[in-house]
Amino acid sequence: MRFDSTLGTLGDTLATNDECIQAVGPGGGVGAAYGSGAVPRYAAYDAKQLTGLVSRCRVTLVDVGALRDPADIPRGERVDIPGSRAEQVKAIDARIGEVLAAAPSGSDVIVASLSDAGSSERLRLVAAKGPHYGSGTLYSPSTRQPALVQAADLTTTVLSLAGMKKPVGLGGAVLERGDEGSNSPDAAQDRLQHLVDLDDASHDVHALVPPFFSWLVYAQLAIYLFAAVVWRRDFGSTDLRLRLLRITRRVAVVAASVPASTFLANLIPWWRFPVPMLAVVASVGVFVAIISMLALLGPWARRVTGPLTVVSLATVLVLGLDVMFGSRLQISSLMGLQPVVGGRFYGMGNVTFALFATGALLLAISVSSHFVRKGQRTAAAVAAGTIGLVAVFVDGYPGWGADGGGPPALLPGLAYLVLAILGIKITWKRAAIILGGTAALFLLVGFLDSLRAPEKQSHLGRFFEALLGNNGSASDIVIRKFQQNMDILFGNYRLTLLVPIALVFVIYILARPTSWGSRALQRSYDAVPTLRPGLIALLITMTIGFAINDSGVAIPANGAVIAVPLIIAVAVRVLEDEAKTGASTRALRRG
Repeated sequence: MRFDSTLGTLGDTLATNDECIQAVGPGGGVGAAYGSGAVPRYAAYDAKQLTGLVSRCRVTLVDVGALRDPADIPRGERVDIPGSRAEQVKAIDARIGEVLAAAPSGSDVIVASLSDAGSSERLRLVAAKGPHYGSGTLYSPSTRQPALVQAADLTTTVLSLAGMKKPVGLGGAVLERGDEGSNSPDAAQDRLQHLVDLDDASHDVHALVPPFFSWLVYAQLAIYLFAAVVWRRDFGSTDLRLRLLRITRRVAVVAASVPASTFLANLIPWWRFPVPMLAVVASVGVFVAIISMLALLGPWARRVTGPLTVVSLATVLVLGLDVMFGSRLQISSLMGLQPVVGGRFYGMGNVTFALFATGALLLAISVSSHFVRKGQRTAAAVAAGTIGLVAVFVDGYPGWGADGGGPPALLPGLAYLVLAILGIKITWKRAAIILGGTAALFLLVGFLDSLRAPEKQSHLGRFFEALLGNNGSASDIVIRKFQQNMDILFGNYRLTLLVPIALVFVIYILARPTSWGSRALQRSYDAVPTLRPGLIALLITMTIGFAINDSGVAIPANGAVIAVPLIIAVAVRVLEDEAKTGASTRALRRG
C-alpha cells in the first residue's frame, strides 16, 4: 500500500531548521537518521556519558533497550533473551531513570515503546514528563480518545516541542496533557486501571473479531434458509406452519438486535472476567435480550413494522449518540474500532456507517409508511427526509461521525425515497442533480473542515487539502482505499460471501414476480407502502458506499445483517396474520 512514509523526516526537518539531533543507541540512530541514512551525531549508551550527550542538541533520541517476552516468541524463532520479562523491565526502568537524571532542567522527556514484545499485538506505553506535561493522561487530537495516542504523534510532538512546524503531509498531532487529575495514589491507580482496561479490551477483542464475524455470517445464512423453507404454503399443517412462522419472526428480530448490542456490551467490563470470550458473549446477550424483548413484547409488537421500528431506532440511537459523545462504545467492540489496528479511533467507520445508515433508512420506511396509510404523503416525505438528513449530519459532521464516504452514499438513497413517496419519477437529469449536489456538499464540508487548525482537522479536511496539493496527494489516498477494498473483498471470504447470497435471497426469493416469496413480500408492500422504494433506496446507498469507501464490501455485508432479518420479520408477520385469519375462517365454516 502507498502510505508515503518518508524515512528520515525528523532528522531532515531538524537539519533544515539548523538544529542538530543526538542519537544514543541503535534505536536512537534509526530515529535520528537523515533521509540519506547518515547519522551525524551518534553514541553508544553509556550512563556515565549521558549528561553530556543529552545536552548537545535540542532533541536527543535514546534507546534504553528492548523487551522480549519469553512466553510470546514466534515458533521457530531463535533469539537470545537476556533474562525473564521482569528482569528485562527492571533493566529498562533503570535506564529510564538514568536518562531522567541526566536530562537538563526544564526538559520534556517522552518515553515510548515502539514495538511488540513478541508475536502478540498490544497497545504500548507512551509517557511524558516536563514543563508541558503534568499529572494526568496524555491526549492526542488525532485519536480524540483520552489515553490513546499514535506512533505518528511522536514525530509531530518532538518537532513542536523543538519549536518547528510539522512538514506538509506528516500525520499525527501534538501530544497534550489530558485530564488534569490529582497526583494522589488513588487518582494514579484509577488512571493505571483505565490504561490496563484499554489494553486488555483491545487485546482480547482483537482475537474474538474473526470468529464473531464467521458466526454472524453463518447465523444469517441459516436464517435465510429457514425462512425460505417455512415460507412455502405447502410446508406442514396450518398450525405447524404458524408456529414456525412465529419462531422465524422472533429469531429474525433477535438476529437484527445483535449489531447494536455488540456496542452496548462495552458498558460492561467483560475483559476483566477470567474467560473474556464467554463474558463478551454474555454481555452481548444481555442487550440482545433487552432490545428484542422491547421489540417483540411491547404494544407495538402487534403492528407489522413494530419490531422493525424498535430495532432500527435502537441501532440509530446507540451508534448516533456514541459518535456524538466521543465514540467510547466503538473502541474495542466486536463490530467497532480496533485501537491495535490503528485505522480509526473516532466517528463512523465503514461497519458503523453501514449499520447506522441501514437503521436510519428502515426507520424512515416505518415512519413514512404510517403517514402514507393515512393519506398524508407530504408529511411522510417530510418525516423520511428529516430522519435521513439528521442521519447525514450526524454521520458527516467532522466533530461527530467525520465520515467522508457516508453522506455521498446516504444522500442519493434518501433523495430517491423522498421523491418516490411524493410520486416524482427519477429521470437522468434529476439523478445527475442529486449526485452533483451530493458531491458539492462533500467538498463544502471538506473545505470548511480544512479551515480549522491542522491538529483539529478530520480526514475530510485533510483530503480536501490533498485535492489542492497542500497535504500530500489525493490520488495516493484513493489508491490506498482501493487497495484496502480489494484486500477485504478477496481476503475475508465469509463477509464477501454474505453479499451475493443476500442479494440472491432478496431478488430470487422475494422479488421475482412468480416466486412464493414474492407473494409474501408483495403483501408486505401493501401493508408497508414505502417498503419497496425504501429497499431500493437502501440498495442505492449500499452500492454507492461499496464503490467509494475503503473496506467497501463491509458496507453492503453489514447492512444486510440488519436489513434482511427485519425484512423477513415484516414479511413473516404478514403471512402470520394471514395464516391466523385463514385458520379462523376455516374454523367458522366448520362450526
